Amino acid sequence: MTTARDFNKEIIDNSGRSYFYGFDYDVMHPYMIQSFEPFLRNGNLLELGSFKGELTKRLLPYSEDITCVEASDVAISEARQKLGDKVTFVNALFEQAKLPTRYDNIVMTHVLEHLDDPVLVLKRINDEWLSDKGRFFLVCPNANAPSRQIAVKMGLISHNAAVTPAEAEHGHRCTYSLDTLERDAVAAGLKVVHRSGIFFKALANFQWDRLLQTDIISPAYLDGCYKLGQQYPDLCSSIFLVCEKG
Repeated sequence: MTTARDFNKEIIDNSGRSYFYGFDYDVMHPYMIQSFEPFLRNGNLLELGSFKGELTKRLLPYSEDITCVEASDVAISEARQKLGDKVTFVNALFEQAKLPTRYDNIVMTHVLEHLDDPVLVLKRINDEWLSDKGRFFLVCPNANAPSRQIAVKMGLISHNAAVTPAEAEHGHRCTYSLDTLERDAVAAGLKVVHRSGIFFKALANFQWDRLLQTDIISPAYLDGCYKLGQQYPDLCSSIFLVCEKG
């Protein structure tokens, strides 16, 4: 990329999509934490791409020492209002961030697809930031989610891994599937120790937001979609890798 990016502009909702949906906050975030729990290490935690701190709040019970790196100063300002001094914030690009230590847990959710050079950043995680006993939790939207495949059949997008104009406005550079996500992790030197999916998803986010305002969807149904996603990871809303230092 030769043009400078405006990360404050990229987080603004546009006519094609919202940057975050209620479905992300109310459904995906709790199930992400549930997916992480069996693999979390005791120790400090680094969140790469904390946005406005909603997932960070859910991570607070798991570590007393949390650092967040975020490129948008607007997002950090809102996160600070919510979290105060419970978290250390670093306003920097991942490519340029200087961090004082290594981390036992590193979390990156729905961020890698935004990066101009994802392998470079993954290599920094492996070589510079992940402790010898550490775990890296990597989550990305899934190109092969049924909701996305349906959109292809409807003619709304050209192919599963397409980056739509609205996604491009939000800074998306690619759309990962399990094979391409693991390809980049391995290319960066990381050791993949677990791979899965999070939440079977046949509806678009905006459709989920409407449904969640009704009594049509029960907690048991949501749990069923989460469990089914573990059986069919390639049909999930998000794909998920746990990595260790390679």
